Amino acid sequence: MANSHILVGASTNPLQPVVRRISTSDLYYALARGYDDFAAFPSHALFLCVIYPVVGILLIGWTFGTLSLLPLAIPIAAGFALVGPVAAIGLYELSRRREAGLDSSPSHVFDVLHSPSLSGIITLSLLLMAIYLIWLVVAQALYNVIFGYAAPASIEQFISDLLTTPRGWTLIFVRWGIGFLFAALVLSISAISFPLLLDRDVGAAVAMHTSLRVMAANPLPMALWGLIVAALLVIGSIPFFVGLAVVLPVLGHATWHLYRRTVEPDPHSHADYQPLAYKHLRRSAADFPVAVIPTHWWGKSDIGENG
Repeated sequence: MANSHILVGASTNPLQPVVRRISTSDLYYALARGYDDFAAFPSHALFLCVIYPVVGILLIGWTFGTLSLLPLAIPIAAGFALVGPVAAIGLYELSRRREAGLDSSPSHVFDVLHSPSLSGIITLSLLLMAIYLIWLVVAQALYNVIFGYAAPASIEQFISDLLTTPRGWTLIFVRWGIGFLFAALVLSISAISFPLLLDRDVGAAVAMHTSLRVMAANPLPMALWGLIVAALLVIGSIPFFVGLAVVLPVLGHATWHLYRRTVEPDPHSHADYQPLAYKHLRRSAADFPVAVIPTHWWGKSDIGENG
């Protein structure tokens, strides 16, 4: 039952969300509304997103401080966007609350922890983290195949080998080609998945499937959306990820509004999150590790069955 809730939500036979067709004008609408949300509470958004560029700077600094990890500096920076949808969850929530006319103070970001879809959100977040780590493994493997297993002699030598030798340019082109495939995969399964999970209790599998359906129904607009996101993230990353403190909030808010344009509204959407009033059920040692996980993470089925 718990696994079923994580994948499909409250129902074992969920109704599939209705997907709309959109045009490029809808993308511009989403970006405009995203900027409007950012302008409404920029301090909230900056606070939520400042950790993203800080982590990026720390990771890059770590690779430059260890020559054996230096070949991963660019893949870490380029692939960091693969987990961007996870970093923007709080922004989706702020846009959701503002749209619903609810209090949008920063403290309500943590209301996500009371979402009936929390298990699905966690599952999808872990999946994106796994994809990011796989990308880093692939990027390191490519470097080893082209340059060998020896660590660069110095930062200067590494940059010279990368930019002035045929092997370096081969590595750049092959990495960017494979990186594009990773980015396309993440965009396909997460373009509107997190907003959908915040809006409805559908489960991770249904959210990803809906995102894929949106991509299939709108291949050109969604491809353009991916290019817009990539371009803004590149611009925001130069220099030292500083611009991401503005770019990420705008894109995060815009993603919520893109979700609204691509998926028909549901009358049973979550109006507001409230801490679930559940009993602390008695569990035996045989139930470990389920016994140590909050019941509301796994849906409300146990509550109904146990009174």
